[in-house]
Formats: sequence, C-alpha cells, structure tokens
Amino acid sequence: MERRTIGAAALEVGAVGLGCMPMSWAYSGSRQRGAASLRTVHAALDRGTTLLDTADMYGPFTNELLVGRALKGRRAEAFVSTKVGLLVGEQHIVANGRPGYVKRACDASLRRLQTDVIDLYQLHREDPEVPVEETWGAMAELVSAGKVRALGLCAVGARSGRGPGSRLHDGTIRTLERVQQVFPVSAVQAELSVWSPEALETLLPWCEARGVGFLAAMPLGNGFLTGTLTPGEGFERDDLRARHPRFTAEMMAANQPIVVGLRRIAARHSAAAPGAEVTPAQVALAWVLSRGRHVVPVPGAKRERWVAENAGAAGLRLTARDLAEVAGLPAALGSWD
Repeated sequence: MERRTIGAAALEVGAVGLGCMPMSWAYSGSRQRGAASLRTVHAALDRGTTLLDTADMYGPFTNELLVGRALKGRRAEAFVSTKVGLLVGEQHIVANGRPGYVKRACDASLRRLQTDVIDLYQLHREDPEVPVEETWGAMAELVSAGKVRALGLCAVGARSGRGPGSRLHDGTIRTLERVQQVFPVSAVQAELSVWSPEALETLLPWCEARGVGFLAAMPLGNGFLTGTLTPGEGFERDDLRARHPRFTAEMMAANQPIVVGLRRIAARHSAAAPGAEVTPAQVALAWVLSRGRHVVPVPGAKRERWVAENAGAAGLRLTARDLAEVAGLPAALGSWD
C-alpha cells in the first residue's frame, strides 16, 4: 500500500487506516465478535493498513484491550493511535483534561495495548474547566518520557456549539493555535467525507500549511456511503446511528442520490478494468485520499471483508471527470443543530 507521512516528525503510515471502535463499541453490539475482530486487525496489517485508531473511552477500555491482543507478535507492523480526555458514565460522557489524570490514563492505555510506546496520542476533547495548554503540556511530558511519539487533536463532533456566523472548525483552529505554542501538533482528526466536506473550508488548509497530518474520521459517512444500508431497515438500540440525524428513514432516502453518484463512478472504473470490481466505498475513500498527501482516511470496520475492500481504495485513482461528478453531487440533508 502507498505510504503517507503524519506531521513534521514524518511518521509513516499506510494511506488507509483502520478505525477499531466498531469492533467493541457504538455499532451493532450483537455483531461484535472478539475472534473475528482479531482476524480483522491481522488482515488489515497484511494489506499494509498500519494505522490502528482506538481510544480509552471505547468500551470503555475494551477496544484498547482488543487492539493489544491483536498486536501480540505484530507490534512492529502497526502504528498505534489512541486518545485521552473523555470519561464514560452510565448515561453521560464528560471531559477530563487534568494533567495528573492524563498521565495516569496514558500508563493505563500502555498496559491495555501491551506496548511500551503509543505512536500518536490524541486529545479526544478539550476540558472546559482546564486550560488546554495545561492538558497539552502534560501530553508533551509523555513524549519527553518516551511513552508517546507524537501528539494529535480530535475535532470530531465540532458541529455543536457554534455561534451565529461562525464556521464549523473555527473553534478547533483557535485551540490548535494555542497548543502549537506548547508542543507541535502532528495530526488533527476530524470528520471528512463526500457527504461531510466541511473540513475542506478551513481546517484542512490549516493543516496543510503547517505540515500537520489529517486523519479523516468517518470517511464512509458511518457506513452510508458504502451503499449497503437500506433506508427504514433500522438499527440496534446501542448503534449510534439509531440517534443520528442523517439516519432516519426519511433522510436516508433523501440522500440516496449521493450513493447513486458513487455507484455510477464505481461502475465506470469496474467496466474499464474487467475482473476488478470497484465499489462505492472505494470511490468515497479515493475521494478523501485525493484531498492531499497529508490526508489519511480512517474508516471503521469489524470484518475482514471490509478492511480488504477499504485497503483496495489506496490503489484507485479518480479522474478529473470523477472528481467533477463528486463535486456536483447534492449536499447531504439532515438537521445537525
């Protein structure tokens, strides 16, 4: 697989990453299988998908434990990215950016992941009660201690809390500029996909101008852009899409023209190379990859079939005609506010 670099430290990863969260949290709990997930991680590594993205809150904790088991004997092949800063309660999630907590959480993540060092340690959310410089400073001390190689910041979920006239990632950029004064940011993780392209406006250019890597979260639109979901079919109660404003039956039906457009492009590429079937998901990932050499999509998956398909997107090159067609697709519908 093509390799890409993250941040000024030039940390090298496969062009397509693997989001490990669906293996143990937030998506269809009845379909989560530990043994199958281990095989999925191994299949990803076999195909050059080296960036494995997890977080201590996923589970909580169970996802890191799973990744740790999967990496036994294969740690040198992987680029391990995990996150800190969120605590999961019975019915709520709260931020904790206190320096002491961050250091304890890192040690706990290292134990669960069964590794001596975390390649990329990301701040999941800023704690409103702790100056972000203090949180980031504690994370920087972990780099100095050799427990972490590089630091990243997550902007996932930044749609909420915007003031009138503000752009989606204005707040994230202000935070990035503050923490950059403390220690370099190697990567930013934020949603970017065909149906959620807002990061292209300001956040992606900010990263490119500063040599900061961009991890594209939800590049397949939580599965919608794969074309495998049926409007009105419903989701299990523990599946985050059951409460997602774009996954009501009405909105899924209204947004089908986006999937139709991706299918049209996929069919054209399949016809041009008989025997090599191209899927809508691969077109969606190839579009994200085309946004810049500093961009690494991180699609979530829990089956070997999907990681193989996602890895194949790294070899798909979209033409000018393809990109123009994607640009001409209707904007996704659904209320976020």
